[in-house]
Amino acid sequence: MSGLCSPNRCLPVYLALVRPKSQDLMQNRLTGSRKLLKFTVSNRWKEESMPTKSFMAKEGQVERKWRLVDADGAVLGRLAAKIAVMLMGKDKPTWTPHVDCGDFVVVVNADKIRLTGTKAEVKTYNSYSRYPGGHKYVSFEHAMAKKPEWVVQTAVRKMLPKTQMGKRALKKLKIFRGPEHEHQAQQPEKVVLF
Repeated sequence: MSGLCSPNRCLPVYLALVRPKSQDLMQNRLTGSRKLLKFTVSNRWKEESMPTKSFMAKEGQVERKWRLVDADGAVLGRLAAKIAVMLMGKDKPTWTPHVDCGDFVVVVNADKIRLTGTKAEVKTYNSYSRYPGGHKYVSFEHAMAKKPEWVVQTAVRKMLPKTQMGKRALKKLKIFRGPEHEHQAQQPEKVVLF
């Protein structure tokens, strides 16, 4: 290609006209600003901020706390929702979707939870053994009289994801009927939810 503007002749001159000045580059280096100079389609150099690195937790680096929740007078569904968030670790800024970041949760006074409205008389728990006539229906009042720990665990389990992560999170839940619990050695910090 012959003529006045061959690529070998014009390109260095053209780049010299549109390239940013060295003082701007030096100032960016001295101030430590994370700027990226990019040559755009409109033939101009443009400053763009570089993306910051996001934090991803790793399995061995997760710090687990022990939390104590008093269920005295708490509504079952609202309590279960808050506990599920703590078990998954979604209340932490370091939450990562593919890593179990949750804390251990100790629930005391499980026999003093309540339901709103007339649900206490109407609610039933169903189970099926997959045999003919294997349907069982247990009322909420009967379940609370026999095993209130199971009632709280069932409510929390249904609010966790139905995956291996959900099963692992449920193992960190410790529920006790009365005000006493077996985890004094872990020194759980009391959490006021309501």
